[in-house]
Amino acid sequence: TGNLAMPTSCTAKLCRLILAQNTNAKLYFNRATVASKLKKTAESIADCDKALELDPNYTKALLRRAKTYMETEQYEDAVRDYEKVLKADRGNMEYRQLLQEAKLELKKSKRKDYYKILAVDKNANEEEIKKAYRKRAMVHHPDRHSGATEAEQKDHEHKFKEVGEAYAILSDEKKRRMYDSGQDLEGGEGHGFHDVDPNSIFQAFFGGGGMGGHPGMGGHPGMGGGGGHQHFQFGGNPGAQSFSFQFG
Repeated sequence: TGNLAMPTSCTAKLCRLILAQNTNAKLYFNRATVASKLKKTAESIADCDKALELDPNYTKALLRRAKTYMETEQYEDAVRDYEKVLKADRGNMEYRQLLQEAKLELKKSKRKDYYKILAVDKNANEEEIKKAYRKRAMVHHPDRHSGATEAEQKDHEHKFKEVGEAYAILSDEKKRRMYDSGQDLEGGEGHGFHDVDPNSIFQAFFGGGGMGGHPGMGGHPGMGGGGGHQHFQFGGNPGAQSFSFQFG
């Protein structure tokens, strides 16, 4: 039994080492919390990293880091941390909910961000969305870039279509609610909102044809949207997605 016994001096040193590591981990965690409150997200994550190097199963540090990852839109990292926390406490419903939220945001982040395309806040109201569409559509309308290179024309055509697609969804209350909640906006047969005709939306919004001599341009009353209820269907088939909204 003598070979199995650990000398008292070694036991004491090990205890002191473990205590020191735990204390330092807590100090790093506390500093990470302060940094987070000061919106110093990079510093907060770095201190959480240090705390977890000393104590890999430090739940508070994992939760703090995961929350900061969420705030900085690093959703894959947030999912990883929440999964580790839940693995250690399977019955914790709060951890399960946090993981579900992180997975949802990760899914949403892989789609087109229609708010970024229109350069509006996620809480933008109807008028702000209309104003943003008007501005972005004017910038990227193909008629404005007829003298550009072929590559530039294609780039603006692509952005013009995306702007129309973003407006089609964010101006429709039901579709916007589905989009915000992370639901799939594609039709059951694959017909979705990338089948939108951007020119149809532009014409309906401005009340006429193209840019050149357009009756809705240059300060004409139609510029702000000619008014009236518009209905669109995408995909060209009876089962395709459709939406409607009010201009003006």
